[in-house]
Order: sequence, then C-alpha cells, then structure tokens
Amino acid sequence: MASGIAVHDDVVHTFDKIRVRLQGADKQEQLKLVLFKISDDGKCIIVDKDKCLKVKDLNGEEDVFRKIVNMMPTEDCRYALYDCSWESKDSPKEDLVFIMWAPEHSTIKKKMKYASSKQYIKAKFQGLKFEWQVNDMSDAKDSSVFIDKLGGRGVVKKLEGKEV
Repeated sequence: MASGIAVHDDVVHTFDKIRVRLQGADKQEQLKLVLFKISDDGKCIIVDKDKCLKVKDLNGEEDVFRKIVNMMPTEDCRYALYDCSWESKDSPKEDLVFIMWAPEHSTIKKKMKYASSKQYIKAKFQGLKFEWQVNDMSDAKDSSVFIDKLGGRGVVKKLEGKEV
C-alpha cells in the first residue's frame, strides 16, 4: 500500500453484491452503479453511499450513459463500478466496468492520490474486463467513447437495451 490508503471491507462487500446474482432476488434492487471515494481523513477507500444506482433507478431513463456521467462530481475524483448490460451481434452480455474519474477541475493532489491508490482497489475487484478512465469531459461527452472501450460500434449493437 505505497499510497498509504487502505481499502475498506465495505468496498469488497459491495463488489460482491454488484457481481453476484442471487437466485430469486429482485432484479430491480440490484446495484447498477457504485461510486467509491477516498475518506475525508485520507486513510481509506470507502463506498460513496449517496452515489449508488440500482436497476430501478434507471427505469424509463432515455440516456443511461448521461445519467451515470451526471452522478460523478465535476471537481473531485472517484472510482466506480458500473454493471453494464450490452449486446454484441452474437449475444447479450453483462460486464462490470471499472471507472477512474479524475476530471480536469480536480486538484493535482487529489488526482495523484487517486492514481496512486487505483491499483489497490482494482486488486480487490477480481475478474474485471473493462476499465474506463475519464480525465476530462471529452472522455465522457457521449456514449461513443465508452462504446469504444467495449469493442466499438462493430461489436456493440445495444447498450442498456438501446440501439447504438
């Protein structure tokens, strides 16, 4: 832990909750997006409990991508896990995407702290296929940048049930 920042046990528990689908569980109550932040005392990475979305929170949402981007703070860094539902030409898929949010208006000190701690939180999230790093709003202007992370328009046919 070179950064001196630990990963709280709640982070691992939340990862298990978003990753594992329990038979008979209400799909609407499943986590869709979870944000994580470095605690105010700077000692550990914690769940940002005010910034979580469940499947039911996205019902009827025209632009899920925009909703997710709008959940992120404009002047502070965050880590996030997004349970992405998408479809290739072959089959529907669900993958967890790790997001490193370090917007241009965040301080250099915060960006450095989050960058140096990223490897420790990612080590707790085994099996991630995709990572999306956002350093300025051009990385999040529309879903095309995100779709490229999943394989591009040639591979991705639908994102969250909507044609791309």
